[in-house]
Amino acid sequence: MLSQRTRYTIRALQHLADAFGQGPVRLDAIARAQNIPRKFLTVILAELARDGIVASHRGRDGGYELALPPVDIRYGDIIRITRGSLALVPCASRNAHEHCENCLPESECRLRVLMLRLRDEMAAMLDQVTLADPIPTATIGTGVDEHA
Repeated sequence: MLSQRTRYTIRALQHLADAFGQGPVRLDAIARAQNIPRKFLTVILAELARDGIVASHRGRDGGYELALPPVDIRYGDIIRITRGSLALVPCASRNAHEHCENCLPESECRLRVLMLRLRDEMAAMLDQVTLADPIPTATIGTGVDEHA
């Protein structure tokens, strides 16, 4: 499951992608439009600035803007920056592998094999989609089976 920090980060970056090329966007405008607590957003944007994803500008006309074109920022990278891994379980992580507590040896664990496949499929998809790609909101399902 994505952390709240990751969801806020994605929404803030989507907001900045929508305004790309129009100059800096004030922190308050992002916080208000994306329903992100201002203090939390300040920390997130400072970290993204250190990572070279956003640029911050001081002064009366200051704010934040993407430091890279939206086409160069992939959702997989955003999740890795904020969460550290795309894996649902620690033993399936490619970059932050850890042995799972109270589990079988990895060579015997069928769940790990399934989670590795899932992680690879999810990574392939998220590494293809960028902030420049249109993602419709009205057609996304609710996850509820309407035929049940």
